[in-house]
Amino acid sequence: MTLNVPGDIIARSGHTTMDLLIELACRLFDADKLGKSAAARLCGMERTAFEFELDRRGLPLYHVTDEDWELDCKFRR
Repeated sequence: MTLNVPGDIIARSGHTTMDLLIELACRLFDADKLGKSAAARLCGMERTAFEFELDRRGLPLYHVTDEDWELDCKFRR
C-alpha cells in the first residue's frame, strides 16, 4: 500500500518526507496503535534509533500495562 501526501502539504509543514514518516510512526506507537518494532519498521529505522526519536519527542519508550504494574509491585514487596 502506498500513502500519497501532496508535495505542497509536505512543503508547508516545513519537514522532509522522512521527518513526517518518523513523526507518524512515533505518534502511532504513542497511541498504542503499533508496537515499537512495527513503528520502527514503518519509518525504516533500527529500534534503538526509533527509541531515540521517541525520547526526543518526550514520548514514553515503553507502555506499561496495569498487569505489568501489578507484577512489578508484587515483586517489590
